[in-house]
Amino acid sequence: MFKLSPFVISAISLLALSANSPLSAQTGSPLPPAPGAHVANISQPGTSGSEPSIAVDPNDPQHVVAVYQRATVTYSTDGGMSFTQAELHPPQGWGEGGDVSTTFDNKGHAYLSSLHFDKLGTAGYWAHGAGRNGIFVRRSPDGGKTWEPDAVAVKAWKDGDKDIQWEDMPRIFADNVPSSPYAGNLYVGWIEWRIEDSIILFARSTDGGKTFSTPFRISTNAGLPRDDNGGLVGFIGGVDSDGTIYATWNDGNSVVLAVSHDGGKSFDPSRSVVPVAPPYFGGAVGIPGVSRAMGFAQIAVDPRPGKGGRLMVSWSDFSNGDIDVFSSTSEDHGKTWTSRMRVNNDPVHDGIDQFFQWIAIDPITGDAYVQFYDRRNDPANRKTWVTLARSTDGGKKWTNYAWTDTPFASEIQFLGDYMWCTAYNNKVYGIWTEALPPDPSAQPGPNGFRRGSSMMRVGYADFTGVK
Repeated sequence: MFKLSPFVISAISLLALSANSPLSAQTGSPLPPAPGAHVANISQPGTSGSEPSIAVDPNDPQHVVAVYQRATVTYSTDGGMSFTQAELHPPQGWGEGGDVSTTFDNKGHAYLSSLHFDKLGTAGYWAHGAGRNGIFVRRSPDGGKTWEPDAVAVKAWKDGDKDIQWEDMPRIFADNVPSSPYAGNLYVGWIEWRIEDSIILFARSTDGGKTFSTPFRISTNAGLPRDDNGGLVGFIGGVDSDGTIYATWNDGNSVVLAVSHDGGKSFDPSRSVVPVAPPYFGGAVGIPGVSRAMGFAQIAVDPRPGKGGRLMVSWSDFSNGDIDVFSSTSEDHGKTWTSRMRVNNDPVHDGIDQFFQWIAIDPITGDAYVQFYDRRNDPANRKTWVTLARSTDGGKKWTNYAWTDTPFASEIQFLGDYMWCTAYNNKVYGIWTEALPPDPSAQPGPNGFRRGSSMMRVGYADFTGVK
């Protein structure tokens, strides 16, 4: 195991600017730094990573688990100031995994979900000719330091199974809400790519991840069978104060909501709730220097007693021409939603991209946070910073803060399909991928670019006392 010290962002005394400040939007004034900001490098030198997840233990916020593919786990015992890599072996008989996500339950156990497979079908049409694959969950009893050796298969295909489908992009989350009658339950949702379509599957555990229910379909409508616009993508779930589960994903040009009132035994028919532009950015709408990007929505739930029913979603799309980050709020359990609110506060139609957003609601304060990649400080739209936006009024206004002060640039780099953030009691924890400069001695690829590696970084901010 190794220990990594955090890189501390230099704090510059800047005037805090409102999310809707005309000065900030029109003159390009520098963003204020996120209060108490620290950034830690958590990946080993010489390795690459992407598609991360992060979780904080509600029983002991000093415990933070940060994961990334290929199925690498790091943990912190000092509230995200430094991280140590845990020893983690793949499930027996399987190779290294990806599409990782992590959570803590109400007893302080950490969980990791991951996808493991032998081979894809084809790059786009994943289910056609796919090999053995499966979704697995494992548990840590000590905040991420050690992990139980046996992984539980939520759904797995064996060699020789007829009509193998492709299980993809699993997301694990827990009911750790004290007022919930289902506190302690674990939930996993994911995409199943089939030969003719794509659907969303769901399973639950009521015994601390030892077993999971038989997966069942919760998407009323099916999507197209390719990992592209038209396919179902981006399952995310959250739990309300009474244990109600709210889950979202993208279906075409809309965000879909599915609701369970019985601890994940069943779901109401899913329905479209928020109109969006296509979530996949490639080709003519690609982001310079990035091989592909996704803007699928995430949902965040305010679980405070007496505040039940407030839901927020955030996504990014190119409805303004360049790519922006948006949010929408429901105050009535998802029945109605506000018009879209632009989260990034640079000028509209400025040709600058903001992308790979992730939203979280602090379960103690109810404040909302959205983290995203941001290129507003580079007129050429190539250098990338990380910005953290905060709303204290349910998404009516967003204040933008600089989380990093040094940009990165990429040349047709794969940054994954998502980043992640979480919040607890005024503390915010984010994780993202940064591209590293390409090796000048490496041979250029077919497109003439030298593709570099990447590193994983965890950001911390403390909004205690910030109005």
